[in-house]
Amino acid sequence: MNDEQIFVGLDIGTTKIAVVVARVDEYNALSIAGVGTSPSQGLRRGVVINIDKTVESIKRAIEQAQLMSGCHIENIYAGIAGDHVRSINSKGVIAVSGKDKIITKQDVARVVDAAKAIALPMDREIIHILPQEFIVDDQDGIKNPIGMAGTRLECEVHIVTASTAAVNNILNCVKQAGYGVEEIVLEPYASSLAVLDKDELDLGVAIMDIGGGTSDIAVFFDGSIRFTSVLGLGGEHVTNDLSHGLRTPMDQAEEIKKRYGFALQSMTSEDDLVVVPGIHGRAPREIARSVLAAIIEPRMEELFTLALRELEKSDVYDSLGAGMVLTGGASLLPGTVELAERVLGIPVKIGEPTVSGGLVETVKSPIYATSVGLIQYALNRSTDTGSEARTGKTLKKFLNKIREHFEDLF
Repeated sequence: MNDEQIFVGLDIGTTKIAVVVARVDEYNALSIAGVGTSPSQGLRRGVVINIDKTVESIKRAIEQAQLMSGCHIENIYAGIAGDHVRSINSKGVIAVSGKDKIITKQDVARVVDAAKAIALPMDREIIHILPQEFIVDDQDGIKNPIGMAGTRLECEVHIVTASTAAVNNILNCVKQAGYGVEEIVLEPYASSLAVLDKDELDLGVAIMDIGGGTSDIAVFFDGSIRFTSVLGLGGEHVTNDLSHGLRTPMDQAEEIKKRYGFALQSMTSEDDLVVVPGIHGRAPREIARSVLAAIIEPRMEELFTLALRELEKSDVYDSLGAGMVLTGGASLLPGTVELAERVLGIPVKIGEPTVSGGLVETVKSPIYATSVGLIQYALNRSTDTGSEARTGKTLKKFLNKIREHFEDLF
């Protein structure tokens, strides 16, 4: 990798578009070079409903990140979410080929292909096939079977699918904005790469990205992803309740939520007052901050109750030793961690992206977890590809030397 290599993560959310640009240094580490954000006006619950508005929002965010970083952006890694996303665990089985019964990379590819052979409706497509573990002759818990001896190879994988129309709309929006898409990545999976460490993944952990229109959940255990789900409920629904309850416009309700909101009414005081702007010339009025919390708490409690139901479907809910990590803008509401712990009955914390260099403080917020995770995903993919390319070049050089040796002899 050269010093000029850059990766760009594009988080296309319901309420905001966030872009993070990172350079890769000589130590193969990410250095944040630029950040861009723009209000998102063409999406609903994670799905594009207005192409033109979405294209303009993407342009503004990328141009802002391009200006800050000084990098020329051509291709990006884009996140996808929305309640159209579905996931399933599948298993594939093959007989190991080869005279010595040594498992090769080709055998691994064949067993993964066997595992992904599932019936899909015409309107859906696979966006991820994530291996969980391999089983060699009834020996389970194997992460990398290449080089092992065996006659039977099994693979358990987690398959994530999405609406073909939703995927194509994201691709079209980015293309119309003037950029290419390297890959579409599931947003909670991307977020996990930015905020979770190996100990959490091994012990068992859930990540919940509370966005504007949706809340995305991913569950990990024994180092592998086990379950994913998307809830059609997010921070925008809290704002909508405030708008109706306080009789104020959505933009004012969003600002009030960010500045004065609490997820737990018990953490507020009746004496703490907030000024609510009036509508269309009406006089502003004062209300107790506890009134805001009384509107916010039921909606956030509903969100975590729905999350609990989804987690219970995951077979490993009782094994979440590391609890849950929250990301996304709505997780910043004071009292969210305490409310989540009360509803879920497991430890909960706020997750911040972990990066090694550059504009670290700029992205040190759960708001940028998905964008930073996308560039981490890009780096992982590039490292794997680069390793394969280097191995291929070494082998080619070795074979060329052998050929030249025999040419000299004859």
